[in-house]
Amino acid sequence: MISARGYAAPDARSPLAPFQFERREPGPNDVQLDVLFCGICHSDLHQARDEWGGALFPMVPGHEIVGRVTRVGAKVSRFKAGDTVGIGCMVDSCRACASCKEGLEQYCEKGPVYTYNSREKESQQPTQGGYSNVLVVDQDFVLRVPDNLDPSKAAPLLCAGITTYSPLKHWKVREGQRVGVVGLGGLGHMAVKFARAMGAHVTVFSHTDKKKQDALRLGAHEVVVSSNEAEMKARQNTFDFVLDTVSAKHDINAYLRLLRRDGSLVLVGAPEQPLEVGAFSIIPNRRNFSGSSIGGVRETQEMLDFCGKHEVVSDVEVIPIQQVNEAYTRMLKGDVKYRFVIDMKSLK
Repeated sequence: MISARGYAAPDARSPLAPFQFERREPGPNDVQLDVLFCGICHSDLHQARDEWGGALFPMVPGHEIVGRVTRVGAKVSRFKAGDTVGIGCMVDSCRACASCKEGLEQYCEKGPVYTYNSREKESQQPTQGGYSNVLVVDQDFVLRVPDNLDPSKAAPLLCAGITTYSPLKHWKVREGQRVGVVGLGGLGHMAVKFARAMGAHVTVFSHTDKKKQDALRLGAHEVVVSSNEAEMKARQNTFDFVLDTVSAKHDINAYLRLLRRDGSLVLVGAPEQPLEVGAFSIIPNRRNFSGSSIGGVRETQEMLDFCGKHEVVSDVEVIPIQQVNEAYTRMLKGDVKYRFVIDMKSLK
């Protein structure tokens, strides 16, 4: 076994604290890596506080991971020591269901094995995430990070990036289309960058105008204050696609009415309370209301390559791991632009 250290939530009510544990020795198909940087996702906080239920404690969160390969198994052919690689939200799946065979492991019919707060298929031991110094992962769930990307800024691409890239690609967002992004946080700021790089006309919808200059800097063509009824009404029936990244309860109908005929609104934020959808917000123009998860391994690699080509990365605030609990508090207040990333050198 490999001795590992990190920060873990001992239970749902305690702050994260230093934690010693063990990783498995690499098997023939495994890649061992030293973690360089790990992003802090809002879902880390949800899981560490058991807000979604079923938490496995002690829990080492983290699924936006960039690291450097230190060792590979005998059957590993795509990676070698020294490579810069990424690990996202999954480390395994059944590999046999229709979704897995189509490269959509995120929709595995038996449920994917998540990077943390899940159980390994063979040992049934809890998986532990990237707030740690070392990982061992099957090569089929390891991703190559383009050399021209800053690894600290690339880490959030493994969740915030693919969560927004996947729906934009699936719904075939392209040059000349009008795309709305609801919310400008960790997810929203990546959606703006991707939609702009795809050639769309990008509008950010925010409750106030406080983030207007940031939205324009990130690539938005315009910013609409969603609390301004006149501004919202003026844009009804004009959008091809709207990506909703908001995780709090909000009036989804106001954004559905933005869609032109056959337009689509896709939800990637996860509000705790159900959203009420009015029938006449979707019926008249044959509007579509859908949801989207992360992406499969193949699509996540495609996203990373797209980022390398277009030099798309996340805006980050790099912190030492000793500040992780403070970062959680600030994240709840929206006090980050736009993703906290832990520098794992601080673990030493």
